[in-house]
Amino acid sequence: MKSDGPAANDGLRLIPFRGLRYVPERVGSLAAVTSPPYDVVVRPDGLHHLESADPHNIVRLILPQAATPEDRHRKAADTLARWLADGVLAPDPEPALYVYEQRHGDVLQRGIIGALALSEPAEGVVLPHEDVMPDVVADRAALMRTTDANLEPLLLTYVGDGDATGATAVIEETVQRPPLLATTTEDGFSHRLWSLTDPAALARVDADLSRRQALIADGHHRWATYLRLRAEHPQPGPWSHGLVLLVDTARYPLRVRAIHRLLHHLPTAKALDALGDSFRVRHLDGPLPRALDELAHAAAEGNAFLLAGDGAFHLVDRPDPELVARTVRADRPAAWRALDATVLHSTLLDQLWRIPDGPEQIAYIHDAQAAVTQAERHGGTAVLMHPVREEVVRALAREGVTMPRKSTSFGPKPATGLVLRSLALE
Repeated sequence: MKSDGPAANDGLRLIPFRGLRYVPERVGSLAAVTSPPYDVVVRPDGLHHLESADPHNIVRLILPQAATPEDRHRKAADTLARWLADGVLAPDPEPALYVYEQRHGDVLQRGIIGALALSEPAEGVVLPHEDVMPDVVADRAALMRTTDANLEPLLLTYVGDGDATGATAVIEETVQRPPLLATTTEDGFSHRLWSLTDPAALARVDADLSRRQALIADGHHRWATYLRLRAEHPQPGPWSHGLVLLVDTARYPLRVRAIHRLLHHLPTAKALDALGDSFRVRHLDGPLPRALDELAHAAAEGNAFLLAGDGAFHLVDRPDPELVARTVRADRPAAWRALDATVLHSTLLDQLWRIPDGPEQIAYIHDAQAAVTQAERHGGTAVLMHPVREEVVRALAREGVTMPRKSTSFGPKPATGLVLRSLALE
């Protein structure tokens, strides 16, 4: 454990819960009812695809469709109640932690799903690294409040000892026995889940995690939602915990990818014209992978972005240092001021393009090709980003400095729909 982590018994406290899981005989297949996390689903194309995959796809709970927010949340709660009554979902017989494995080619991720005791960032136990959007937190809070459930786990990481000890040893022992479920989703990832109920194994997990500090890799808005709902329910109880997946990245390193921006109402030609002489602009030929390689080379030397939307790619780099110094706030660490996301929001969006950061103006899209396709289809501009290194993210988080919202995408992300947590059962 690093010296700047929590003291023993002040760290992560993960408790078992009775997981809600799909009953395989009541659905077409487990793969057909799963979904990526709610904010990774590219709407509307991805939403319609998932809804049509199976009438019980989990997207009907995490992204319900109705005329008003209140109707959407009530629809999700009614759907959850109906699926429970019909036996589509059923609770496991006893509380458990769940060992979860994802595998695709040479990518292997394993971790433990459980109900984590909530803590404020100032306590230094769970570290956020990104800002959140209040409207998204409000929407997720209303959904959780109405359904009385945590519908999908957050992805949190911690740095273990680098070998198979503690919780990691329990994980690697558990995966030697037959899983509760196994499925392969259409992205090629295989998923396996085991329940962990043995008191001795649970005690080993608790002893190890109690001296660990976690970084929120994916799920900042849901973590902020957990904290808001805990404040609404101050007495100890189910709202004092939130559903998470904890991964030891010393043993199972995650991949860090960028989250791209789609500027709905800014045509690419207008975006380029507004840059003037403030950035170097170079036209690139496709295809997209080659253009992203050029972006990576440029990003190794300084701030760089790839603009698309007019059928071509434009590499934007080498910003005017005086402009950056004038537009980026000076009361943050140098590593924060140098982030591409910082320069994008402070210098490009705020100063040159004059675009407010709201959902009607900017969409955040994880897939580069999807961002380019939507920009070309609707006459907007896709701003493609290069990912930040994990060590930069963790170092800033330990300083208590949050990055601009949607700066990173850690993965692979847990599939939504393999195990849910109903607070009504606790």
